[in-house]
Amino acid sequence: MDTGVYYKPLGMQTASTNIGERMGRSQELSDSKRGPVIGGHLGNKSIRDISWLLNIPRSTVSGIITKWKQLGTTATQPPSGRPGHMTGRGQRMLKHTVRRSRQLSAESRAKDLQTWCGLQMSPTTVRRELHGMGFHGRAAASKPSITKCNAKHRMPWCKARCHWTL
Repeated sequence: MDTGVYYKPLGMQTASTNIGERMGRSQELSDSKRGPVIGGHLGNKSIRDISWLLNIPRSTVSGIITKWKQLGTTATQPPSGRPGHMTGRGQRMLKHTVRRSRQLSAESRAKDLQTWCGLQMSPTTVRRELHGMGFHGRAAASKPSITKCNAKHRMPWCKARCHWTL
């Protein structure tokens, strides 16, 4: 019977293989890997020994044991908070419409999402979603029209007043 846990004999685990296996962000541990952690804890093994035997980081082993002591289970708990309103498809559609035309109002974007994706949402929610995606609504700064003629008239005015003091 294969439990999905493989033990490495002494001397087989090297620093290079250990670092390579642990680099980067990993997926959540399955129940078949959490069970042996609790079994090792109940068998009076230290966190370091369990970590080494199962090739799991010590912090993960410690977290599994703490969760088991507090909740009595190692199963994944449902996430806290209300689920998001927009689906991944709706977010992609919204991002696409913003990149195509940035001048549309949040009201018109909400209507577009209603017709295309069937998502009923308020303009405030659309603004919040856009803000989360990195799009911010701001008015452009007014810039004076400096033509050659305008610059010619402004230069003497600036030179006459360059020594003003507050």
